[in-house]
Amino acid sequence: QVQLVESGGGLVQAGGSLRLSCAASGRTFSTYAMGWFRQSSGKEREFVARITLTGGSTYYADSVKGRFTISRDNAKNTVYLQMNSLKPEDTAVYYCAWARGFSGSEPREYDYWGQGTQVTVSS
Repeated sequence: QVQLVESGGGLVQAGGSLRLSCAASGRTFSTYAMGWFRQSSGKEREFVARITLTGGSTYYADSVKGRFTISRDNAKNTVYLQMNSLKPEDTAVYYCAWARGFSGSEPREYDYWGQGTQVTVSS
């Protein structure tokens, strides 16, 4: 089992920044990658970004490329999502996800999920 705890969400004005954190605990020794997804009201869960734990290869959704940065601290088993130039359409619950094997942008490729943290961007 792997437990994921997100933090850092909140309310911010358009153009502002937030940094999300996701701390992993439990049987994390076989981690391939961690990622961030988001889900807004009435919509399906949407891929945001992913980073591999070995090598640090990153992958972003087109909608956030150039504005969001995913990073990791392997010693702390923590992944971060730095979000800059936020827009009202970024408003959503953001979920951290953990993958044992190869993973990309599909939710089904991830094995464990956090509870989510709300991000609200006001116009």
